Amino acid sequence: MGELTATVLRFAFLALLWVLIFSVLVAMRRDLAVGRKARTGAAGRGGAGASGPEAPAAPPRQQARRLVVVEGPQEGTVIDLGAGPIMMGRAQESTLVLDDDYASGRHARLFPQGSRWFLEDLGSTNGTFVKEQQLTRAVPIEPGTPIRIGKTVIELRS
Repeated sequence: MGELTATVLRFAFLALLWVLIFSVLVAMRRDLAVGRKARTGAAGRGGAGASGPEAPAAPPRQQARRLVVVEGPQEGTVIDLGAGPIMMGRAQESTLVLDDDYASGRHARLFPQGSRWFLEDLGSTNGTFVKEQQLTRAVPIEPGTPIRIGKTVIELRS
């Protein structure tokens, strides 16, 4: 009986390891798909007019240059955007340190990809909201879109 139990436990442990490996691969694939969708979406719009009638040109997208706190304890704070990510949270090493009881230490990350900025929640307790919708994955952020973290509302500005 003891040998049978040990064998069953070994197979259960092996199955658990494969489930863990599979879940890591799925998460990596999902994270990589964000970049692929952003690149193929931008390339796919340009070639669509070749076979049909010419569509009116969309107005050029405003390039975000600043991150502005529009509501909350740090209202009026402005951060110039560069080529690197912006970390937001209560931790002192964050780019935008939030003095907000509803913000986590490492709450959210705003990062550039191509000519766009994306926002992702970093597993915060109270969530990150874009236009009153809670984030479940990284999403592109357009200038003027309200981002709420606790009592703090921020926007990208051009």
